[in-house]
Amino acid sequence: MNADVPWDRFDSRAYFEHNYRSVSDADAEIVSMIRDHFADHFSRNPDGPAQGIDVGAGANLYPALAMLPWCDTITLLDRSRNNYRFLARQRTAYDPSWDQFWEILGRDPAYAAIGHDRRKRFRRVVRVEQYDLFHLPHRPERWSLGTMFFVAESLSTSYARFQHGVECFLRALTPGAPFAAAFMEHSQGYEVGGQRFPACDISESQVYECMAGLSGKLETCRVGRPNEVRTGYTGMIVACGHRDMGIS
Repeated sequence: MNADVPWDRFDSRAYFEHNYRSVSDADAEIVSMIRDHFADHFSRNPDGPAQGIDVGAGANLYPALAMLPWCDTITLLDRSRNNYRFLARQRTAYDPSWDQFWEILGRDPAYAAIGHDRRKRFRRVVRVEQYDLFHLPHRPERWSLGTMFFVAESLSTSYARFQHGVECFLRALTPGAPFAAAFMEHSQGYEVGGQRFPACDISESQVYECMAGLSGKLETCRVGRPNEVRTGYTGMIVACGHRDMGIS
C-alpha cells in the first residue's frame, strides 16, 4: 500500500536523468496533446488567470510548463521529501533540459508569447508543497486547472487505491476545470536508483471508467511502445478532459 512505500528514498535525480534528460517520442506526443488541449480550452474561455495544480509532480516539470501561460499560481504537490527538494531547486533555476520540452510547447502562439520570460514567470507563479494526494479532499481550496502524470497507478498494487487517487485529483478541481493526466498501461512496478516501487496494472478502459463519473468531457488514448522508457509496461494512457460541471 501507498503508506508502506519508502517515498522519501525516491531518487529524484536518477528518475530525471533516466526519463527527462532528453525528450522521448512518447513524451513529445503527450506534450503536444496537453498543449493543444489547454490552448483550445483557454482560447474558448479567456476569463482571468487560472490556479493550477500538478499532483504528484515528482521530477517532471513538463506538466507545470504546460500550464504556465494560463496561471497566476501553480502548486507542485508531492509526498516525497526528495521530490520536494528537487522541485524546490528546479523552481529557482530549472535544468536546461526542460527547454527541449518548451520547444514543443512553443509551437502554439500562447506559449511562444512568454518564451523569453518563461523562467522568470516560472519562479514567480510556482510554489512547491510536500503533501499527500489522498488528503486533497480535506482542503478548502480548489484549482481551476490540473495535471497528474504517472501517479495514481504508481502508488500501490491496489486498484481501489488507484481509483481513490484519481477521484481525489478530480475532486480537487473546480467544476468545468480542464485537466490532463497520464498513466502507465499494465505496469508491473518500477525501479528508481536501485529502489523498487509498486504499480497497479490498469488498462485504457479502466482509466476511462474511473474518470468518466467526475468528467463532463473526457477523451483517452494510448501512446508510446511497450518498454520504451523502462521495462514492465505496455504503453502510456493520456486522458484530457474537463471536470464535471454538476458534481461537487
